[in-house]
Amino acid sequence: MKKAELLAPAGDGESLRAALRFGADAVYIGGEMLQLRSEKASFNREELLDAVQYTHQSGKKIYVTVNSFPTDQELDALPEYAQFLQKAGVDALIVSDLGSISVIKRAAPNLTIHVSTQANCCNAEAAKVYGRLGAKRIVLAREMTLEQIRALRQRLPTDLELEVFVHGAMCMAYSGRCLISSYLNQRSGNRGECTQPCRWGYALMEQKRPGEYFPIEENGAKTAILSSHDLCCIDFLDQLSEAGVVSFKIEGRMKSANYVATVVNAYRHALDEDVVLPLLKRELHSVSHRPFSSGFYFGNEQKTPYNDGIYRSDCVFAAVVIRKTAEGYLIEQRNRFAVGDELERLTPNRVGDVIRVTALYDEMHLPVEDAKLVQQRLTLICNGELEVGDILRLRRQVDERPF
Repeated sequence: MKKAELLAPAGDGESLRAALRFGADAVYIGGEMLQLRSEKASFNREELLDAVQYTHQSGKKIYVTVNSFPTDQELDALPEYAQFLQKAGVDALIVSDLGSISVIKRAAPNLTIHVSTQANCCNAEAAKVYGRLGAKRIVLAREMTLEQIRALRQRLPTDLELEVFVHGAMCMAYSGRCLISSYLNQRSGNRGECTQPCRWGYALMEQKRPGEYFPIEENGAKTAILSSHDLCCIDFLDQLSEAGVVSFKIEGRMKSANYVATVVNAYRHALDEDVVLPLLKRELHSVSHRPFSSGFYFGNEQKTPYNDGIYRSDCVFAAVVIRKTAEGYLIEQRNRFAVGDELERLTPNRVGDVIRVTALYDEMHLPVEDAKLVQQRLTLICNGELEVGDILRLRRQVDERPF
């Protein structure tokens, strides 16, 4: 069985480079229009051209999201944008709207189309229709079970590919179709502007007792009753492959490069089967996440009991390695650490490396004992070898200073 593609998110150039370095086979990004993320997670045209060039030089693929639901006025601007993306050489567009697919195929017929999970495709007849419209791949609705995916695969043409999400945030609405943010904040989740009100804490108020709020709790603790768990499929990637999935997608275009690197690295090793699962699960707990679940793949709902809606991480992103110097390594600080600290090294092809900080110097070559200035560039002297792009992190149990 061919090894599945590992598809990573990239909200900026730093995340894109991290995803590719840490083992992604492909990345997906948003451009200047019709992408379901904020402008902070988008590439302008010049940045997009650079991203395509960098990705292809790395021998990898790059997909662009055009998966918002457009107005007629936006569709009028889509042909020119599609032609730009075709000329740029992107490997596929991720599209959800039927009108958008039709416009793109007319304007830029050589572009490959992947149907977004926002299209809620969960049956073979719908998938076949998309195939006849020119789609090469279907990103399945997140509500499907493994058995349903396996059965659907048997009813499709062999050249129509299936992709699923395997890790990251899950929306409580059906494949992201939600109006709560629109109602409460006039910012639509279906237009890439979700304010995530499902993750807020809520209370119960009785009609005849206005202003008197009763907390809703599970297991004696605060509960975010609308907040789903995060998806984590690292335990059963083999079952997804056997069901006919050819691409494993990680959610997170709004996430940091540290998050992208950590999650991609863990799933890369899981697919390559060269690191034991307990160590990889420890890696996934190193970055910010809600409680994990297996989503709908085994028939259970994505929300399971005792979700307080709080994001947790076992590690703090301390620094990133910029380059090797004559004295040591030039790093850029991201969170506070100090001389004498033990830092974990996140690097491709290895898991579990730890280095000790023996000295730090600022740009004037003055000694620094406590790296507490955000994004300060420092020379790091340590007892181990590092590589450009390595991420250094501080496990929270190691250091008791407040962050």
